[in-house]
Amino acid sequence: MRSFIEFPNLFSGLTIHADRIAFSIFGLDVYWYGIIITTAVVLGILYAIKSAKTVGLIPDNVFEMAFWGVLAGVAGARLYFVIFSGEKYDLITAIVGIRDGGLAIYGGIIGSVIGASIVAKLSKIKFAPFADLVGAGFLLGQGIGRWGNFFNQEAFGKATASNLPWGMTGDIINRSPAVMAEQSTLGSQGYALVHPCFLYESLWCLLGFALLYFYTRKLKSFDGEVFLLYVAWYGTGRALIEPLRTDSLMLGNLKVSLLLAIASAVFALGVFVYFKFILSKKRIKDGKGAYVLYKDTEESKQRIDDHINKVKLDKEKEDAKSELKKINREMNDPFADGVSDDGEKDTDDVLVEDVDDDNDETVPVDVNVADNIDDDDNEDGAFDDE
Repeated sequence: MRSFIEFPNLFSGLTIHADRIAFSIFGLDVYWYGIIITTAVVLGILYAIKSAKTVGLIPDNVFEMAFWGVLAGVAGARLYFVIFSGEKYDLITAIVGIRDGGLAIYGGIIGSVIGASIVAKLSKIKFAPFADLVGAGFLLGQGIGRWGNFFNQEAFGKATASNLPWGMTGDIINRSPAVMAEQSTLGSQGYALVHPCFLYESLWCLLGFALLYFYTRKLKSFDGEVFLLYVAWYGTGRALIEPLRTDSLMLGNLKVSLLLAIASAVFALGVFVYFKFILSKKRIKDGKGAYVLYKDTEESKQRIDDHINKVKLDKEKEDAKSELKKINREMNDPFADGVSDDGEKDTDDVLVEDVDDDNDETVPVDVNVADNIDDDDNEDGAFDDE
């Protein structure tokens, strides 16, 4: 039986048949969740690489930090879930049990930041400009990635009014204890619908991405500013949505992600206000002038110029190698084009068809026989009339 997700009050009743499994290959099920999350990560990285020069970084360096950040993020997301899930895990299942579920976005964010900052330190790359790319990239990825929860029918909210226009239900949602309890009280009077929290968070993140995209190019005044706004924006949205969730990770009676969302949003907003308004005014008052973005520094410009020159030089080397290979092929096979080493058409081995009048047969004759004609028979280039 195919899974279904239904919005009874939307467009006179909208039903979507959405199986968790996209396809199977060699007996291994590939889930829509994995496909969507992978797509979200790739698009987030591509955005960061494409926007690298807007913050004064080299695309290759951005890719390096993003790559290791993603790996660290997966580890962090899993570790966060294992710590706060309240379930018992041995070492093996804690590591390899991802296919059964168990990744937490806040753990992924923390892990990614730690991993990328270590790479930046080792590679001597400025982390604050990269963090600005990460902030917008995270929102893009999260906005897309939340649709993986849609196919899994997870991360939904509490049961709500049966007439909520965007209230949702589904075959997996209906098996939730909270939904079953709500349905029993309604009886046949209506559906026990839930809040589509995945949709709320997706829209919140995509809106945030659009805002930060333009903010980065128009209003940014110090490196790290966009990342702080990301933390504040996402934390605020998560703080509003998390109370609706029924599958939250708990620390005693408290929702861990709710606490972290509030704390991180307040902290990020406070740091933003300090750097944006208080410290900037103090710098001007002390005669230090406005903060200089990394992209406007000589260091950044020099690194980008060196990178561009290196790319050009590498291309010239590749072109030179290709040309050299072509020359070597011609030297090793001088007759490939019918041209000898001296650059003249080679006729030594050219055969001419000599027609025998008696039998009309063609006999191949080496044209070099003509070189053996005695000059006495044909003096001064004229044939003897006799």
